[in-house]
Amino acid sequence: MEQFEGMEEKYIECHDGVKLHTMIVGSGEPLVLLHGFPDFWYGWKHVILGLKDEFKLIVPDTRGINLSDKPEAVENYAVEKLVEDIKILSEKLNLGKFTLIGHDWGSIISWAFAYKYPNMLKKLVTMDAPHPKVFRKKLSENAKQRRSSGYMFELLKPGGEQSLLKNDMMGLKASVFGTARKRGAFTEEDKRLYIESWSQPNSVLCGVQYYRANRGIQESVGYIEVPTLYMHGMKDNFVRPLVIEGLDEHVKDLKVIRLERASHWVMHDASELVASNIREFVKN
Repeated sequence: MEQFEGMEEKYIECHDGVKLHTMIVGSGEPLVLLHGFPDFWYGWKHVILGLKDEFKLIVPDTRGINLSDKPEAVENYAVEKLVEDIKILSEKLNLGKFTLIGHDWGSIISWAFAYKYPNMLKKLVTMDAPHPKVFRKKLSENAKQRRSSGYMFELLKPGGEQSLLKNDMMGLKASVFGTARKRGAFTEEDKRLYIESWSQPNSVLCGVQYYRANRGIQESVGYIEVPTLYMHGMKDNFVRPLVIEGLDEHVKDLKVIRLERASHWVMHDASELVASNIREFVKN
């Protein structure tokens, strides 16, 4: 991975002794980037390359994923523990106030962090996963979103993770590589590295535990006081753009950007727009 020359790789002990594999690059104002599922730190590749000359980027594999520690029990993936991991990570790296940026499950962790520790953040950026109260409302009221979230209900079943792994990981490959809108969004090298990450022992199981541990997460996240940028891929077939509606009721200071041609995988489909919008939002 020559493009990441100069990145520092660390294993940082966080909540309950769980070590997070963390990549660090750049200098200046700190940005912490949290991936979703079934992603890992490398999913931020294009954004890292776009921002590393202006900011200090801290990009962990969240607990259970890729090269981070993988406690198996479902209770280890409650959002409270995921939030504490990031709090301890930021403290051990002496970040001071920082901007937290999340995509998918990384966004959910970020919403919860911003609610619990607003004074630790300068700004919040979330993508393709709205405030949990908004998502729960849309899931209960909108049939289209319920259909789009059907995979979640399958994963919640005992052994549900096997649906992603069978037939040579066909489910995982289809959900990521097969739904991006930009031609060539994932290179052959990208695909190799994703498959390598998914092949880490229990990495997919632990990712599925996020869903199982947080069925009532909307009760844990309240009104957000931190200035927030929300970006959404308007071709997202997993989290429908309709979730943007009502988001302003839960965020004091909100800016919304619609990425018209992007799928759920906005960092691959619209990487330059994602990076430039982050840059502008953080600096202004």
